[in-house]
Amino acid sequence: MAVAYEKYHGTGNDFLVCEAGEEVENWGAFAAGHCDRETGLAVGDRRGADGVLVLSLEGDRVRMRLYQPDGGTAAMCGNGARCAARWAARRLRRLDTRERPEAASGARRLETDSLTIDTPAGERRARVGAETIEIEMGIPSFAPPDVPLAHEEPLIREEIEGWEVTAVNTGVPHAVVFVDDVSTTDLDAMAPPIRHSDRFPEGANVNLASERDGGFAQRTFERGVEGETRSCGTGAVAIAAVARRLGLVEDERVRVSPPGGELLVEVPDQGPTTLSGPVEFEGAGEVPAP
Repeated sequence: MAVAYEKYHGTGNDFLVCEAGEEVENWGAFAAGHCDRETGLAVGDRRGADGVLVLSLEGDRVRMRLYQPDGGTAAMCGNGARCAARWAARRLRRLDTRERPEAASGARRLETDSLTIDTPAGERRARVGAETIEIEMGIPSFAPPDVPLAHEEPLIREEIEGWEVTAVNTGVPHAVVFVDDVSTTDLDAMAPPIRHSDRFPEGANVNLASERDGGFAQRTFERGVEGETRSCGTGAVAIAAVARRLGLVEDERVRVSPPGGELLVEVPDQGPTTLSGPVEFEGAGEVPAP
C-alpha cells in the first residue's frame, strides 16, 4: 500500500498534499515523519516540508486540514490554503479535459477559478489566476479572547522578553515585532521565549518586520514547525494588519516580502483581508503507507 502525494510551495512555504481518502490512520505521525528537514521526503532540491495538507474536493469546495511537522494541527494557513486552491484547480482542469474534448484544445482555459476552502478557522474564498492565487483571510482580531491572550486588554506594543510586541489573530495567533532590519536580528534566539510566553496560552507565531521599498520585509518563526520558514501567509497578513493598526501605512494594500518571495496583502477598513501571491507545483509521487 502506498500514499500518493503532490508537493507545492507558496513563496517557499512548502507542503505535501494528500487526499483525505488515503489509508493513513495517523496524519500527525505521517507529517512528523515526512516533513523533517533532515530525514523527511526529498522532492527537488529540498527535503521535508512545512506541513501536510490533507484535502478533499467536492465540486468547487475544498476541505483542508493542516498537519504540522511536530505532529500537531493548525486552524489556518494562508499559503497552505493558496496551495490547496492550486491543487483543486489542477484537478478540476484535468477533469474538464477528460470529460469535455474541446477543453483539450484550450476552450476552457479560465483566467480565474473561484473556489471555497473549508478550514477549521472558517470558510475562505480563493481565486486562482494564471500568475497568482488570492485567498480571503478573514478579519484580523486583536481581541484577547480571539488571539488568545492571558489578560484582558489587547497587547499593543507591549514588552515581552525585551521586545516590543503586538498580538493579533489572523487565523492563528501571531506576535509581531518591528525592527530596523530583519536580516540582522537573531530570530532563532529571540523568537522561542516570545512563542512560549505566558501571555500566549496557546503559543504564537513570531514575526519580524522591517520597512523595505514601501512595504515590509518579513521573517517568521512558526509554531508547530518550531523554526523559521521561508514564508508565512498568516504572518504576512499579521504584519500588514498591525502596520495598519499602528499607523505605519495608510494604503490598504501592503507588500510583504518573506525570504521566499513576495506577497500582497489587502487590509480594507471593512470586510475580510486578502492574501495573494504565486504558487508552484514541485512534483508528485508515492510513499509507503505507515
